[in-house]
Amino acid sequence: MRAIRFIVMLLGLICVSLPAIAADKFPSRPIKFVVGFLAGGPTDTTARIFCEWLSQHLGTCVVENKVGQGGMIAAASVANAPPDGYSILFTGPNNFIGPTLYKNLSFNHARDTVAVAGLARLSNVMVVPPSLPVKTVAEFIAYAKANPGKISYASSGNGTSVHMSAELFKYMTKLDMVHVPYKGSAGIYPDLLTGKVDVLFDNIPGVVEFVKSGKLRALGVTTVKRQAALPDVPPVAETVPGYEATVIYGVAASKGTPPDVVQVLNKAFNEALADPKVQKRLADLGSEPLPMTSAEFAKLTGDEIEKWAKVVKAANLSIE
Repeated sequence: MRAIRFIVMLLGLICVSLPAIAADKFPSRPIKFVVGFLAGGPTDTTARIFCEWLSQHLGTCVVENKVGQGGMIAAASVANAPPDGYSILFTGPNNFIGPTLYKNLSFNHARDTVAVAGLARLSNVMVVPPSLPVKTVAEFIAYAKANPGKISYASSGNGTSVHMSAELFKYMTKLDMVHVPYKGSAGIYPDLLTGKVDVLFDNIPGVVEFVKSGKLRALGVTTVKRQAALPDVPPVAETVPGYEATVIYGVAASKGTPPDVVQVLNKAFNEALADPKVQKRLADLGSEPLPMTSAEFAKLTGDEIEKWAKVVKAANLSIE
C-alpha cells in the first residue's frame, strides 16, 4: 500500500510540475519584432520575411513599426523592454551609426542590448548620370579633385546608409564634395537623372533598373566582392583599398535576456536563413544571408559602431 501511495503521490507531483515546465518553454506567447521604419520599405519587408518564418516554425511573431528619430525610438523601446526575448529589434545601419550621430540618446546600443543573430547583408552601388564625364571610380576621383567643391552627392537623409557610404568614400579619398540630403530616395532620382546632383550611393534594388536601362552609370559596388545583380560592376575597394560600406541587418534584444532564450532565437533565425524559400526572397531584395552565432554578431556590431564613429566624427556630423 505504501508503494502504491508513493507512486500516486509521485504522479501527482509530475502532473503539477508539467504545466510549469510548459509555461517556462520559450516562446509561450507572441514575439514582437520591432522595426524602426514604415511598413512597406526594404527594412520592414525583410523583417516580415523572418517574422513569417518564425510564426510557422517557432511561435507567433508580429511586426511592430515604431517610427521616428532614424529608428532610435524603436531601438530605445527594445533596450528598455523586459529582458525576456519577447521584444526583439530588427537592427540595421542606423543602429551602428546612431550611437555617435545622435547626441542625446537615452540608451546605449552596445551597452543596453544583446546581439541575437545576423540576418542579411546588402550592397549599395555608386552611380552617376551619363552626363558626368567619368566611367570608373578612378576617373570620378580624378574629376572630383579637378573640381573641388563642385561635385554634389545625394542621400536619402542624414545618417542613412546611403549618406554614410558617400561620407566614407569622401573621408577615404579626401575629396571636397557637397552633401545634398533628401527626405527619402524618391525625390533623388529626378535630380540625379537630369544631372542636378552628381553621385549617389544607393541600395542595389532601388537603382538596378536605372543602371540596366542605361539611365544611370554604375561605377562600383560598396561590398568587397562583385554582386550577382550587377556582375560587371567592380567593388569600389579595387580603387580605394579598404573601402566597404554594407547594409547589415540583424536582431538584438534587451540586455539581460537569458542566454538560453538568445540561443533559441539564434537557432531559429539561422534555420530560417538556411531555408531555400527565405534565401530566394532575400535574393529578390538584393540581399545575401548572414548566418552567425550571437557572439559573432556582437563582434560585427561592435566593429560597425567603431567604423562609423570615425566617419561621423571626421565629417563633423551631429543630430540633437
